[in-house]
Amino acid sequence: MRSLAVASPVPPAAAHRRRLRPSASGREVVSQCLKCEINQDRPKGALRIGHSQGNLPRHGSKNLLTPAAAAISVEQVEVSTYLPKGDMWSVHKFGGTCMGTPQRIQNVADVVLGDSSERKLIIVSAMSKVTDMMYSLVHKAQSRDDSYTEELDKVFEKHMAAAKDLLDGENLARFLSQLHSDISNLRAMLRAIYIAGHATESFSEFVVGHGELWSSQMLSYAVQKSGASCSWMDTREVLVVKPSGPDMVDPDYVESEKRLEKWFSRQPAEIIVATGFIASTAENIPTTLKRDGSDFSAAIIGSLVRACQVTIWTDVDGVFSADPRKVSEAVILSTLSYQEAWEMSYFGANVLHPRTIIPVMKDNIPIVIRNMFNLSAPGTVICKQPANEDADLDACVKSFATIDKLALVNVEGTGMAGVPGTSSAIFSAVKEVGANVIMISQASSEHSICFAVPEKEVAAVSAALHVRFREALAAGRLSKVEVIHDCSILAAVGLRMASTPGVSAILFDALAKANINVRAIAQGCSEYNITVVLKQEDCVRALRAAHSRFFLSKTTLAIGVIGPGLIGATLLNQLRDQVAVLKENMNIDVRVIGITGASTMLLSETGVDLTRWKEEMQKEAKPADLANFVRHLSEDHVFPNKVLVDCTADTNVASHYYDWLKKGIHVITPNKKANSGPLDRYLKLRTLQRASYTHYFYEATVGAGLPIISTLRGLLETGDKILRIEGIFSGTLSYIFNNFEGTRSFSDVVAEAKEAGYTEPDPRDDLSGTDVARKVIILARESGLRLELSDIPVGSLVPEALKSCSSPNEFMQKLPSFDQDWARQRHEAEAAGEVLRYVGVVDVLNGKGRVELQRYKRDHPFAQLSGSDNIIAFTTSRYKEQPLIVRGPGAGAEVTAGGVFCDILRLASYLGAPS
Repeated sequence: MRSLAVASPVPPAAAHRRRLRPSASGREVVSQCLKCEINQDRPKGALRIGHSQGNLPRHGSKNLLTPAAAAISVEQVEVSTYLPKGDMWSVHKFGGTCMGTPQRIQNVADVVLGDSSERKLIIVSAMSKVTDMMYSLVHKAQSRDDSYTEELDKVFEKHMAAAKDLLDGENLARFLSQLHSDISNLRAMLRAIYIAGHATESFSEFVVGHGELWSSQMLSYAVQKSGASCSWMDTREVLVVKPSGPDMVDPDYVESEKRLEKWFSRQPAEIIVATGFIASTAENIPTTLKRDGSDFSAAIIGSLVRACQVTIWTDVDGVFSADPRKVSEAVILSTLSYQEAWEMSYFGANVLHPRTIIPVMKDNIPIVIRNMFNLSAPGTVICKQPANEDADLDACVKSFATIDKLALVNVEGTGMAGVPGTSSAIFSAVKEVGANVIMISQASSEHSICFAVPEKEVAAVSAALHVRFREALAAGRLSKVEVIHDCSILAAVGLRMASTPGVSAILFDALAKANINVRAIAQGCSEYNITVVLKQEDCVRALRAAHSRFFLSKTTLAIGVIGPGLIGATLLNQLRDQVAVLKENMNIDVRVIGITGASTMLLSETGVDLTRWKEEMQKEAKPADLANFVRHLSEDHVFPNKVLVDCTADTNVASHYYDWLKKGIHVITPNKKANSGPLDRYLKLRTLQRASYTHYFYEATVGAGLPIISTLRGLLETGDKILRIEGIFSGTLSYIFNNFEGTRSFSDVVAEAKEAGYTEPDPRDDLSGTDVARKVIILARESGLRLELSDIPVGSLVPEALKSCSSPNEFMQKLPSFDQDWARQRHEAEAAGEVLRYVGVVDVLNGKGRVELQRYKRDHPFAQLSGSDNIIAFTTSRYKEQPLIVRGPGAGAEVTAGGVFCDILRLASYLGAPS
């Protein structure tokens, strides 16, 4: 027996020397002991993370590369040295992407050498894609597919090429010799599998574990090139596990610790490079920690040596608040508690192997998630959550995760209520078919119980339940065993949810406003997560809506603009000028994902470039198709909030509002046709709007940019009683009568208004009074009157003889023949000290409305207008003696588009944007 001298103890203070410093390559790599950093930041009296103390002996180093073997023999030697434990150890785990090429392996070596920790334990995965290749080898061999030999050659060539690039001299010769030997053994074993047409689990796991053997050996030699003391560890000699379920093993910590101490007594070193993923059974049979088990390896070994911290090196900057592929505004979280990280990994977030948390949590060892390809990123620290940490530092909901491809199984029946053992019978049947239950939800009445399982397992689950409950179903004690396919789970995770009132309300409000239907809900009494089941096609939209609502990202509106004419084009230009401001100041992200006119339409998946939308309409536009346009918007599953903005005056477009709202698409419009059309259609729209979270805004239908509808609603909602609404509602007719004075003829003023763009192309559309009548009927209906447009008498300004003119030009040519009649009316009004004004009146008390030309005294507010201003007077119970007046520009593309824009921002506020 060889004797090993024990070095002098190292003072405990030596364990606290982990400061950030550059490596030999000049790159900053590893911070000081996180336990120290966390304790330094704690206020007095706060929970502090402890250090292991005691004698910390140093040892020399010797490199031993143990050849791979089917069974691992553990040499029984007397332990003559101590395995030091405590904060002098830092554990690093490097994933397959980090080890993907020779250059990356060298970069890993640089990071290892740049860590100033006293002792380092490095766990590595196989090179990128190698584990998949090894599984493929086994599958092809047992399928008697001869191409397994070619696949094995590719594996050999990949590692040989990497070694030749990375290593040289004696180290290269040693590695290639071992590689040749391993490949030869694998070829023989795969041949046996090929002949048998079957591979046992132990054979398969022995084969697939070779990727870690080779990658760790190459890294060990790369570290040794610098002259550092480094040993290589085959963790099959150390980690002992026992099966605990399908594709699951539990570590035997006591036996593993004994074996680690024995291993260290033979090969003490300051740097140890070890294999991830692989282990052995108590009988020394090679096995694995199952898929993605290298993280688990690092956590187990970190626990065995009581490490200062475990750093998991990946290809992302840390843990995101949501999947960044689904939520582009997802943010990196600076800290997570152990419980939060575990919940996230369980629900599919790409954080860690789900069981990685368990070993480190019991010893209070922090885990740091770092990016190997962005060393400047601080990463995410996973540690114990201090009990007295300020609740305002982070959001109560830390993150969101999803699981797709699930089915919901619902077992329902009155015979379940109060019957002991029903749940046990259900889940015993599920267990017998080996299905994995993701979540469970049961009504307190015990009338039904539902649970989610993977879609691929639901057929077996359903069959098993029908067999188990055949008699109960036949007798009617159970009414049904129902399967709902194509489901997903959305989980909101956060430790502070338990102490923050209203979190559930905010989550469900966000989902409702995005028109998401929730099929099932589950929440544990710990309140670390709220889980909902929904349609898979709604999952991304639900994720974005929930993420946005908790202010982790912007409120995003996906907008489709119908009618890029004068008003629509002006709105698009206004949006263009304000998009950046809205993002920066109001947390609103406006994406115009479609524009359609009468003949062409432009569609975009992520948002039209509003700086050049006109050019894109000409170059990339498709033939206009309203149904396809709406389908493009409604079937988009990325943006949770969809909005159609109708800037036309088209009756056909307005007839679709009800269907759009039923699909969960919000509608904003200056188009008066829907609200002034048939009464039953209007009432259906308003009923649907009140019954759902889908919004219908139409402020610009009456006063363009003036707050007429909102003022009326404010009065009604605060309990005021409307008596009368009277106003000049047409900017065109306001302009005409404001300028019809002195010696000017009526036809000259109309021609001037037409030339200035105040009138429609055919001035008769304005002079007929129909537009004013539509505004009157809208206000009448908003006031509670059930009137049809035909109930409103309209005093048309178009002479009867000119109504049949075939064109606008003919009308304008013949209009001067009626100037004398108009001059007479003006003279009579002036003689009485009055002016002519074209007004609309809603007489709420008598349930009537009308549109007519009236005369007003010169001191009346209606006589004080200029230009194209509108004015509306509300006479109410509160404003009886002096009506409430709203006055301002009521016509023109800028103010009308501004009114529509205001409705868009109002919608964003309703959907959760800061007000």
